[in-house]
Amino acid sequence: MNNGRLFGIIYHLLNTKKTTSTELSNLFEVSTRTIYRDLDVLSALGIPICTEPGRNGGIYLLDNFILDKVLLSKKEQEHLLLALKGIESVTPEISEQSYSKLQSVFNLSFDNWLEVDFSPWYQERDNLQFELLKSGILAKKQVEFDYISSKSQSEKRVCNPVKLVFKSQTWYLQAFCLNRNEFRFFKISRMSSLRMTDETFASMTVPKVSKPVMEGELLSLKLSFSKEILYRVFDEFKHDEIAIQPDGTAIVSTQMPDQKWLIRHLLSYGKHMKILSPDSLKCRMKQEIAEVLSNYAADD
Repeated sequence: MNNGRLFGIIYHLLNTKKTTSTELSNLFEVSTRTIYRDLDVLSALGIPICTEPGRNGGIYLLDNFILDKVLLSKKEQEHLLLALKGIESVTPEISEQSYSKLQSVFNLSFDNWLEVDFSPWYQERDNLQFELLKSGILAKKQVEFDYISSKSQSEKRVCNPVKLVFKSQTWYLQAFCLNRNEFRFFKISRMSSLRMTDETFASMTVPKVSKPVMEGELLSLKLSFSKEILYRVFDEFKHDEIAIQPDGTAIVSTQMPDQKWLIRHLLSYGKHMKILSPDSLKCRMKQEIAEVLSNYAADD
């Protein structure tokens, strides 16, 4: 008995509503005698398969038999379909097939109002890297890679990969780092020379990802933005952190990781941003601007 073929027969009947033994025989490349044996097995399992003789007859399922047996509410079925739709950009072939099957099983159809795209990281050229990490996680095999830290230092890392995480608009690998002997998050974009080893590891309790993945202590800061850059302000800060002023400018009170990249990020706003506090960050900004200007000193 082929369980895959049995499910295939049910799935085919859900989609076509009515078929024939000859059609099933050709589809699954077995004899009609085998098909009838499969139908007997399905009937014995409680699947309400009906057959009608004659020119307009055929093989079919009673309406909604699967839906009556699924212990999920309509809302739960919709949530499951939406979850599959949400990961379609990561595993397009698998998700699309599963989505179609479950849509038939649940007998649900609704407007295609949701599309999730994880660009820019997940692009065609990154398929192999993504698949390798997924394989390492599922097979419980260690991975090795070169990693650029937030201090711009390259290190060889050996890890037990446990989860791929999309957090704070960035893809991360959550893994137990054997170099540091603790769980760490690694930005996928900073990995190179990635490979899966033959070393396996045992299952372990994985810390829950409950907060945004950040590096460094949080620094409280107050920023002023001109109205020309408001579109970025609303893209990058929470609405309750933004106070629009009568002249159209915005004052933002927020917290950000106290890392070297912070100054470079704030510089990306150009003349449209001014640091109001803390004073220590103002000094760092002035120093960074002076160093940038020094690159052009010879041009004067």
